[in-house]
Amino acid sequence: MEPEFWLDRWREQRIGFHNDRVLPLLEKHWPSLALPRGARVFVPLAGKSLDMPWLAAQGHRVLGVELSPIAVAQFFQEHGLVPETRESRYGMHHRAGDIELICGDAFALDAQVLADCTGVYDRAALIALPEAMRIRYVRELQARLPRGCRGLLVTLEYPQHEKNGPPFSVGEAEVRRLYQPEWRVDLLERRDILASQPSFQADNVSALHTAVYRVERN
Repeated sequence: MEPEFWLDRWREQRIGFHNDRVLPLLEKHWPSLALPRGARVFVPLAGKSLDMPWLAAQGHRVLGVELSPIAVAQFFQEHGLVPETRESRYGMHHRAGDIELICGDAFALDAQVLADCTGVYDRAALIALPEAMRIRYVRELQARLPRGCRGLLVTLEYPQHEKNGPPFSVGEAEVRRLYQPEWRVDLLERRDILASQPSFQADNVSALHTAVYRVERN
């Protein structure tokens, strides 16, 4: 899956993956991580997610990375924020308050820029990637997070043959195969959401669940 695929989606505003509210599973399970105020939280493939301001409101410093400059611009515009900008080898940094968004390739981030990220939140990154890229995402990008980093991973589960991704179906067995033993993985909740997803119903998908995991780098 080439970067141009996602850039086109944002240019054409085909962004059905964007939620217009904070994810309830985040609100429910984030407190269980007990991350201290001031902790820096990494949000990969961030888009213009409303979950970032929510995390900042909990007292965290948010570091997001997003490929599309349209998504980054819309995020700050829609929240009435005028970010300070600077350029680095990682891309163009946009910072307003406790939220920093890097407009660039997530895979270009290294351990240095992620060194103080003691939290991580992935709602739509892993499931946005085809299988080969999911392996690279966990073995390369997630591996650059420091030991002890902990956070939430949210996935979707459905019969993959019934619908083309993205978002892709990523079951528990694959999550554990990708993350363990470098990460501790605990399933916190699995929820049936088919009734609330008309696009999946329109494609005659027979079952759809979302799952949320607590992950911690060993």
